[in-house]
Amino acid sequence: MSLAENVAPLSDRNPVEKSIRAILERQKKAHIKEGPAPAERRIDWIDRAIDLLVTHKTQIAEAMAADFGHRSHDQSMLTDVFGSIETLKHAKKHLRAWMRPEKRRPNFPLGLLGAKAEVQYQPKGVVGVISPWNFPVNLTFTPLAGVFAAGNRTMIKPSEYTPATSELMARMFRLAYDETEVAVVTGGPAVGEAFSKQPFDHLLFTGATSIAYHVMRAAAENLVPLTLELGGKSPTIIGKNADMAEAAQKVMVGKMLNAGQICLAPDYVFVPEGQADAFAAAAEIAVGKMYPTLKDNPDYTSIINQRHYDRLQGYLADAKAKGAKVVEINPAKEDFTQQPYHKIPPTLVLNPTDDMKIMQDEIFGPLLPVKTYGTIDDAIGYVNDHDRPLGLYYFGKDGAETKKVLDRTTSGGVTVNDVIMHVSMEDIPFGGVGPSGMGAYHGIDGFRTFSHAKAVYRQSRLDVAGMAGLRPPYGEKLRALMTKQIKK
Repeated sequence: MSLAENVAPLSDRNPVEKSIRAILERQKKAHIKEGPAPAERRIDWIDRAIDLLVTHKTQIAEAMAADFGHRSHDQSMLTDVFGSIETLKHAKKHLRAWMRPEKRRPNFPLGLLGAKAEVQYQPKGVVGVISPWNFPVNLTFTPLAGVFAAGNRTMIKPSEYTPATSELMARMFRLAYDETEVAVVTGGPAVGEAFSKQPFDHLLFTGATSIAYHVMRAAAENLVPLTLELGGKSPTIIGKNADMAEAAQKVMVGKMLNAGQICLAPDYVFVPEGQADAFAAAAEIAVGKMYPTLKDNPDYTSIINQRHYDRLQGYLADAKAKGAKVVEINPAKEDFTQQPYHKIPPTLVLNPTDDMKIMQDEIFGPLLPVKTYGTIDDAIGYVNDHDRPLGLYYFGKDGAETKKVLDRTTSGGVTVNDVIMHVSMEDIPFGGVGPSGMGAYHGIDGFRTFSHAKAVYRQSRLDVAGMAGLRPPYGEKLRALMTKQIKK
C-alpha cells in the first residue's frame, strides 16, 4: 500500500499539520538526494550540537530556572549541559566503529564455498523527537547522539510546559543547522498531536505513560517505529544487611534531584519490618546535611507549575485522610505557605496502603512512600504484582540476595547500591519495559535503534543451487539432501 493510501492528502489537513508535514517532506527529500551521511558529516552534526550547549550554557540554565520558577543552575549544568555533552562526545568517539558492517556466518557449507553475510547499519531517514519538560535540554540533546551517529535528520517537538527553554532551543538549532537537518516545532497539545501523526522514519517519545497511548495510536496510522521512554513507580529495596544511613542518603539524593521530577526517581522504598522509623531518621539526617535550608536554597528546585503542585499536595492529603504517618523533612522549620514558587519539602509517607493515590500514580515529586517487608520474597512479590518499572534499586551486601532480586524482577534497568546511576552509563542501553517504555537508546544501542539493520547476503560465484539440486526439475540430489538434513 502506498503512502498516499495511508495518509490524508496535504490539502485535507489543518494548517499546523500541513506546515509540519512540509518540513518533514523537505528533510526526507534532502536525505534521499544526499544519500547516507558519511562519518565526517555525522561528526559535524554532533560537533555543532556540542558547540550550542557550550556557547549557550548560561542562557540554558536561566531559561530553565524561569520555566520552573526556580531551578538549580548548578543542577542544570550537571544534568542538562554536561550530561548531554558527554553523551554526544561518546557517540562522536565511537560512531566510525559502529558504522562498520557486522560480519555474520552464512549457513554451512555456503561459507566454505565463498558466500558472505553481513549486517549494514543504514540511516532510517528522519527521526521525530518529542521531549519532556523535566529535563528539557538533556532529553532533547541526548537522543541526538544516536540520531546523528546513525546519520539521520531530525524534527523536535519540545514541551509547552517549559516555553522559555523550548524557544531558546528553537533559536539555538536555527543558528547551527539548516531546517533540512534539524527543525524545532514549538506549541501546545494541538501541535504535539499533529506532530505525532507524521510519517517519520522513527519516533522517540519521552513522557507520561498516559500520553504514550495517544502517541502510539497516532504513530500506528503510518506504521512508524517507536521508542517510548516513559516512567512508572520505580521501587527501591533495602536489604536487611544494608547500611541504612548510606542507603537513605543515596535515596534522598535521587529523590531530591530536580525535586523528584525524574522518570527514574525512587518512587517508593521497601525496608525490613520495624525499620521504617530508622529509615526516616536516617533520611532526615541526610537531607539536613545536603540542604540545611530549602525554601530559598539555590540547590533545591521548584515544582514545575501550580497543577503539579496541587496534584502532589492532593497525594499527601489523601494519605493523611487514610491514616498514613506523614513525615515532612524541613531542617530549618521554614514556612512553605508563603513562597513565590512551588517548592515542597521532601516528605515521607510511612506504611502506605495500596488504596492511597500516592501508591497508584507515578509521584514525580519529592514525596516518598516507605513500605516494610517480612522476607525479600515478599518485596519481590509486591514488585511483580505491579507494572514493570523503568528502574529498580537494591541496597545490600548479600550476593545471593542481590542475584535473587535481579533474576526475579523485570525492570527497564537496575542500579545496585545506588539509585538512578545506570542512566549515566553510555555503554549500556536505557529504556523501559511494558508500561514503562518500549525500545532503548544510549551509546551503541541508540545508534542501532535509529538505524535500519539491513541484512546483506553475497552469493558464491559457484552454482550452489545447481550443485545441490535446489531448483527444478527436482531429482535425486535434492531428495538425498533432504533425507540427510530432515532429522532430529
